Amino acid sequence: MKQNTLTLFSASLDEADWPTPFAGIDEAGRGCLAGPVVAGACILDPSNPIEGLTDSKKLTEKRRQALYPQIKEKALAWGIGVAWPNEIDRINILQSTFHAMHRAVKCLQVSPVLLAIDGNATIPKEIVGTIDQQCIVKGDLKIQAISAASILAKTFRDNLMVKLDKRYSGYGFAGHKGYGTKEHIAAIAANGPCKMHRLTFAKVKPEPAKQEQNSLW
Repeated sequence: MKQNTLTLFSASLDEADWPTPFAGIDEAGRGCLAGPVVAGACILDPSNPIEGLTDSKKLTEKRRQALYPQIKEKALAWGIGVAWPNEIDRINILQSTFHAMHRAVKCLQVSPVLLAIDGNATIPKEIVGTIDQQCIVKGDLKIQAISAASILAKTFRDNLMVKLDKRYSGYGFAGHKGYGTKEHIAAIAANGPCKMHRLTFAKVKPEPAKQEQNSLW
């Protein structure tokens, strides 16, 4: 799924050489058992740098929370897109991630000429249109705009899961943020899934009832 991909940056990750404005794109929560997948999009302002941008997973929660408002204040444009569990179950997690990314791009108040996407899959043209795209493996460690998008997506999602914990108590969403920890899986087994669970994910699906077999003996 690599259609509509540029090769412009294959020899250089120097953002100063890139067409502008370009938006960094990243997601959070793709591998979770519960909650939405969230995408961030960010166009940074070269004249207003933000110190400390890197892959959100490399930062402490405290540092992410501190950078989150800075990114929203200093960026030329930023957006957040969400795909909820019912959509994930209906069209699968990959397609839902693409739609969340597109929604984040649609929120940008500045139109990018390029999407720099973390990972190795471009958004299908039928979702995002003909805008140029460039995939960058581990882009959240290499490209500041992708780092900023990563922080936006993860911080927004973490804060949302804390709120959902109050509405769907008994699952521990505030702690594990929907990931498949032992405690989370045990809570699903004890309580059954709630509306925030992805029912098509193997660790959430209830095991099929064992059919009694007639014995010939």
